[in-house]
Amino acid sequence: MPSILSDALISISLRRKGISLRHVIFALAFSVSLWTLYYAYRRRTTVSFPEEAVYYPPEPPEIWAERAVQVKKAFLHAYHGYERYAAPWDELKPVTHGKVNNFNGWGVTAIDSLDTMLMMGLKDEYQRALSIVQQSNFSLPENTAVPFFETVIRYLGGLLSAYAMSKDNILRTRADELGSILAPAFNTSSVDVGGSIGILAEIASFQMEYTYLGKITGKKEHVDRATKVTRLFSQADLRAFGGMYPTRWNLTSGSWADGHLSVGAAADSAHEYTLKQYLLTAQTDKANLEMYLRATTHIINDLLFISPERQLLYVTDTHTNGNSSRPSHLFEHLSCFFPGLLALGAHTLPLDQLDILGIDLNDLGSNLFPGARKGYAAASSYNLKDLHLWAAEGLAQTCWLTYADQPSGLGPDVVLMQSGGRSWMEAMGSWKRWGSKGPPPGVGHKLPWSDDAIRPHSQSKTKDYLVKTATYYLRPETIESFYILWRVTGDVRWRHHGWAVFQAIEREAKTDSGYANVDKVMGSPAQQLDSMPSYFLAETLKYLYLLFIDEDIVPLEKWVFNTEAHPLPIFEWSQREREAYGIL
Repeated sequence: MPSILSDALISISLRRKGISLRHVIFALAFSVSLWTLYYAYRRRTTVSFPEEAVYYPPEPPEIWAERAVQVKKAFLHAYHGYERYAAPWDELKPVTHGKVNNFNGWGVTAIDSLDTMLMMGLKDEYQRALSIVQQSNFSLPENTAVPFFETVIRYLGGLLSAYAMSKDNILRTRADELGSILAPAFNTSSVDVGGSIGILAEIASFQMEYTYLGKITGKKEHVDRATKVTRLFSQADLRAFGGMYPTRWNLTSGSWADGHLSVGAAADSAHEYTLKQYLLTAQTDKANLEMYLRATTHIINDLLFISPERQLLYVTDTHTNGNSSRPSHLFEHLSCFFPGLLALGAHTLPLDQLDILGIDLNDLGSNLFPGARKGYAAASSYNLKDLHLWAAEGLAQTCWLTYADQPSGLGPDVVLMQSGGRSWMEAMGSWKRWGSKGPPPGVGHKLPWSDDAIRPHSQSKTKDYLVKTATYYLRPETIESFYILWRVTGDVRWRHHGWAVFQAIEREAKTDSGYANVDKVMGSPAQQLDSMPSYFLAETLKYLYLLFIDEDIVPLEKWVFNTEAHPLPIFEWSQREREAYGIL
């Protein structure tokens, strides 16, 4: 009876105020709905651990100088092992102290390492390596194929960069000889590297080397080879691909052969060279600039995704068919060069004032399919410099986390990201509509993944990816991006990340005679493989050294690195050269 009476009194009291029980229920339901919407939005647009504060204490200059010395010692350990057990063969087998000729037998480790020696001030090693250059005649046994791409970026790039730094004429002479020896690769109507179907990275990653070779030799034929590929790709019909280049091309017709789009294997350096060719020629080659802007705009709109739990920003490849594209959600270590490229572009280009270059981003996409045009409009609604730097920071952070998540501290070659997340630009749109509060999606600081016993406050029960290829091939791409981001932003965390990677290399990859590729990075100690690629000395250790020294010995405003980390000096064509080479 008391319960019935009290309910009745409450009902009477509410009615006297014009409020019925129905109003109360409606208000409660409305409040629950608002909370649900807010929570769903918050879950989708903020990082999984929004309170993660990462503090990197400022280290005195002498600490970083000592770390650079340790990298130099690592280089000497690796190169002396090569000299003792493998020279003048191509590469050292660091586990068995063996040797292998896997890149023409011309001493690729020595030539690939020349400019690293010059940067580190290793005069004795440099002079001994020069003797290998002097003895090489770039001959091959009959019916032996030359790997065009690797020969250009490692041998030709190494010779040209070392010449630019030292002015030793033997290097220019050998580079000229090698450039001419490779000339038969250009004998089709487009660019022939052996076969009717060509891979994008192989047919569009030699412009820098041949352009600079033409500059220092005065030979028009070298320049023509570079301008030919620029003309081919700038005129290609890319309406179905948002202005981005597919990975396979018909070498006879010069047209694309499939709809696979990627910034990883088979494509990476081709996208890289559009920006870098523009920079190398003192920002005068507008065709390459426009190709870079089209490709990066499509990549940002269509190939960048956010993982569902940890909100990791990653770049993947897609298969495009008409107006639809299907992402694979594979994330390759090779793709970790891309954040560095975006940062370099943001640093050197007036992305927030393209009109001063006579460029309108929407106009660049005006002839594309409707879906792609929307992406160009979306990108244009942001400050483009900020957008590229945000993408660079978020991608580089994910590259770092794939290292830091592993017990070995080394990154796997390929991971499969968990599907179910959103495209980055979709998440960016939500972030913008809600007032751009906090860091952009995928950009805020994140800690490495660990289990609840180590970090009980973690909400995520998964890394958000599965390791597909568990090998670390001593690759440089992640370190390369750390170096460029450090120089562009001054953010010391990239140096700290690089130091952690170097320590892991020392712990897991070092052998008695050098450093080895390692397998099964999900455990420690990792399993060592009997291979030390030349690019470990040419790229990985070089970028680590440049990351740790305070002196900016190769300023990004004066030098441009080829895809093998060989810096070439920025130059301008004279009027006479423009007329002689037919350069507009």
